[in-house]
Amino acid sequence: MNLVLLTGGGTQSLLSIVVVYAVVIGVFWFFAIRPQKKQQKEHDALITTLEVGDSILTTSGFFGVVIDITDEVVIVEFGNNKNCRIPMKKENIVEIDKQSSEK
Repeated sequence: MNLVLLTGGGTQSLLSIVVVYAVVIGVFWFFAIRPQKKQQKEHDALITTLEVGDSILTTSGFFGVVIDITDEVVIVEFGNNKNCRIPMKKENIVEIDKQSSEK
């Protein structure tokens, strides 16, 4: 008779452990993974609007102007020196300032 009582209690505690793990994973997804995916989608949308001539801000804090764009790399001109052109990955762009066309 004692064996029956132990088996029933063990199944119930196992079920409660599974429920607790499911809740912890759900909370982790809600507070960590979901906002990160939303931020990645916003960054991807920002990068798709990138054009030659746009002023950008990089992750390292440098301001520059986009000179050329390829699939994953942009060539950015920094400062007034026309010889300072550096290729960098698109993922390192934080902000884009569109150049207004004045006519």
